[in-house]
Amino acid sequence: MAAVSDRLPAFPWDKLEPYKATAAAHADGIVDLSVGTPVDPVPQLIQRALVEAADSPGYPTVWGTVALRDAITGWVRGRLGASAAEHRNVLPVVGSKELVAWLPTQLGLGAGDKVAYPRLAYPTYEVGARLCGAEAVVYDDPTELDPAGVKLLWLNSPSNPTGKVLAKEDLVRIVAWAREHGILLFSDECYLELGWEAEPVSVLHDDVCGGSYEGIVAVHSLSKRSNLAGYRAAFVAGDAAVLGELLEIRKHGGMMTPAPVQAATVAALGDDAHVEEQRERYAARRAALRTALEAHGFRVEHSEASLYLWVTRDEPCWDTVAHLAGLGILVAPGDFYGEAGARFVRVAFTATDERVEAAVKRLG
Repeated sequence: MAAVSDRLPAFPWDKLEPYKATAAAHADGIVDLSVGTPVDPVPQLIQRALVEAADSPGYPTVWGTVALRDAITGWVRGRLGASAAEHRNVLPVVGSKELVAWLPTQLGLGAGDKVAYPRLAYPTYEVGARLCGAEAVVYDDPTELDPAGVKLLWLNSPSNPTGKVLAKEDLVRIVAWAREHGILLFSDECYLELGWEAEPVSVLHDDVCGGSYEGIVAVHSLSKRSNLAGYRAAFVAGDAAVLGELLEIRKHGGMMTPAPVQAATVAALGDDAHVEEQRERYAARRAALRTALEAHGFRVEHSEASLYLWVTRDEPCWDTVAHLAGLGILVAPGDFYGEAGARFVRVAFTATDERVEAAVKRLG
């Protein structure tokens, strides 16, 4: 066990604990903007679906119920513009982080293989590579990589942490490059429904992939759009051959989405009203925090989508973390996401309206 854990980087959030203690000592309490965890209620129609499916004594299936596959394929066709999606093109997973962390292992990658991901990125892409013994490689533009040995290419649009959105023409170019070199492309699109100043596009859109899902898979989560982080409800969609192989492996591994969560996912994907209501909440919090941060001397870069503002005062990120902790505000240092983030911090706008209002007052 120690040999496996030794492959992994230090857990970054542990380094934030002293700053969290400082922020928590504020007279009016901490405003925690460091983690993008939902705080608003789970919509009632989803809760009802979960409760109604609570009497589920048997084992669920890894592929999910027919109703779940119908819901996912319908959503993928309608929302992502993937008109050819069928049941064989979808697979539920137990939260997207699990999928990201264990995907290279489940693909059979190991020593001598390369896993590529953005220079500024969600740390779990690197963790997945390390767990299977593959080499982690970062990029600014994936088409500038040496393709030799690259077996898995991660895209992330909208980006965590920066909120940057890849344009449709860039997606077309990257998909073509990956196919030319026989590289499997996985696109993490978990923030796709949270575009603010840009309209994110999926790699599965007909205009991007040409109606063929060969060599491409998109990853989606209900954690952000539907406040379901606690449900671990997510799915992948795309290349049927890749998903078929993952399905067989996951059957043996017992990686099953609980039956009540499957029912809740069906309800969530069948309703757009709660998604729009949540977007409106986030939009208001985003606008308030952005105005306050800019007035306080911060510069906002990218941030055209997702649940974060990527900001800088042109100083080392830990100096910024300490400054804001002194105001009772906790944020994530940019170097958690790569060395290129060393002068930025990530500010989540997932706190309650009351806590966001408190942060705005303190920044003022």
